[in-house]
Amino acid sequence: MSLAVWLAFLAAAIVIAITPGPGAVMSMSSGLRYGYRTAVIAICGLQAALLIQLCIVAIGFGALLAASEKAFFLAKLVGAAYLVWLGIEKWRMPLRPADQAVPAEANRGLFWQGLMVNLTNPKAIIFIGALVPQFVDPDMPQLQQYLLIGGTLCLTDMTVMSAYALAASRFGRWLHDPAALRLQNRIFGGLFVSAGALLAVSSRNA
Repeated sequence: MSLAVWLAFLAAAIVIAITPGPGAVMSMSSGLRYGYRTAVIAICGLQAALLIQLCIVAIGFGALLAASEKAFFLAKLVGAAYLVWLGIEKWRMPLRPADQAVPAEANRGLFWQGLMVNLTNPKAIIFIGALVPQFVDPDMPQLQQYLLIGGTLCLTDMTVMSAYALAASRFGRWLHDPAALRLQNRIFGGLFVSAGALLAVSSRNA
C-alpha cells in the first residue's frame, strides 16, 4: 500500500470513527458513569470487535451478509436485540456517583459490552467490506496490508472514542445529585434502545 493510498484510507477511517453510532454512545456512557480510565476498557472491546469484523471481511463472510437478505436480517435482529437489552440495563442501572469506586464486575463487563456493541452490528461488517477492498492491492502481500488497515482503523477509532469518553468524563464529576444520575441512565438507556430500533428497521444499503 502506497503512502497516498494509506492517507486516503486514513481519511476514510477518521470519517467512519467520528460518525455517531452505538460505539460513541457506549464510550460516552462509560466515560460519564465511570470516568475515562475505566471507559478505556469498553473502548478496547470496541477495537477488538473491529479487528474481528475485519477478519470476517477478509475471509469473505462480509460479502455473504451483503448478498444474502436472510443472513443480514438475522444478523441485524441479533444486533438490535442486544442494543435494546443494553439500553434497558442502562435504564435500570443503580445510581452511582462518578467518583465512587468502580465495582470489579463493571470492569469485566465493560470490555464484553464494547465488544458486543460493535460485533453485533452487521452494517459495520458490510461497510468495512465495501470500503476495505478498495484500498487492498491484489498484487501485493495481503497480510501486511490487512495488518496496516486494522492498525489504522483501531488507532483512529480509539482516538475518537477516547475523545468522546474523556469529554463525557469531565461532566461526570459534577453528577452527584440522584435526579441527575437517574436522568443520565434514562438518556443513555434511551439512546441504546433507539440505536437498536434504527438497526432493526435498517436495510443493507441505508
